[in-house]
Amino acid sequence: MELLEFEKPIAELESELAQLRDKSVSQKIDLSGEISSMEAKLVETRREIYENLSPWQRVQIARHNKRPFMLDYVAKAFDHFSELHGDRIIGDDHSMPGGFGTIDGQRCVVLGHQKGRDLKENLKRNFGSAHPEGYRKSLRLMQLAEKFSLPIVALIDTPGAFPGIGAEERNIAESIARNLREMMLLKVPIIAVVLGEGGSGGALGIGVADRVLMMENAYYSVISPEGCAAILWKHRKFAPEAAEAMKIAAPDLADLGLIDGVIPEVPGGAHHDPDAAALALRTEVSRQLTELKALSKEDLLAKRYQKFRKFGEWTEI
Repeated sequence: MELLEFEKPIAELESELAQLRDKSVSQKIDLSGEISSMEAKLVETRREIYENLSPWQRVQIARHNKRPFMLDYVAKAFDHFSELHGDRIIGDDHSMPGGFGTIDGQRCVVLGHQKGRDLKENLKRNFGSAHPEGYRKSLRLMQLAEKFSLPIVALIDTPGAFPGIGAEERNIAESIARNLREMMLLKVPIIAVVLGEGGSGGALGIGVADRVLMMENAYYSVISPEGCAAILWKHRKFAPEAAEAMKIAAPDLADLGLIDGVIPEVPGGAHHDPDAAALALRTEVSRQLTELKALSKEDLLAKRYQKFRKFGEWTEI
């Protein structure tokens, strides 16, 4: 598995521990004391690193190529998924799959951003950056959910909407803006979960929800740390400082009241145990759905409006 820079001390200790065990077996030497000491040191090193992750380190984890993607969570946390295709205007966008499924026996519409793990898949999925037809398809599916009184689960994982000429010609800004307006008015429960990257309007285009949750090592931001650093400090090397200043990590956003919950991951990130991550997501989404289903349509819409209306700080003079 690909190592991140801050994980190298852990890898070095694991290598030394493996060498000690091999030496103990091959040379028939009692090294139980040294092995126990090394094991304790490894546990402590892991704890120190993973319990004190910086925002930039969380960004690195969020972008890890082995991290579970949207369809991985659909396969592990949802049942009976049936994908639907096309926006009925231009075509289908493979970077934003969606369809019907069930979660803990509750029928729902699930949709979201899908990245690829290799070049071929990334070209198909457009690196998780959706075109206008992706947002129009997602809106079509959400309107179907409203028609059949089904809750909506949106799984966000994108560096941002696709900024190419074709996307501009087909009006990417309008497609996102329309989603923002229409999602605010849908009369069914909506839950959004940021799985990894939550980049700008590309994320917000399916992120207007009654409950916005984040995986522990995800980030949600109006701009990437590299983009912010290039603007403010004129160089991408200041991305760690930008990530710290922007408060883009899940714990910071929870403290600011901008999200409704953080879904825990195993130490080191969801890619170390995708099954545990999927179970945690399934459990929390099911719990939130139970709470939202108890609300009347009027209360649901009123609470959704107030949720977004109260964001930010201001002073009246």
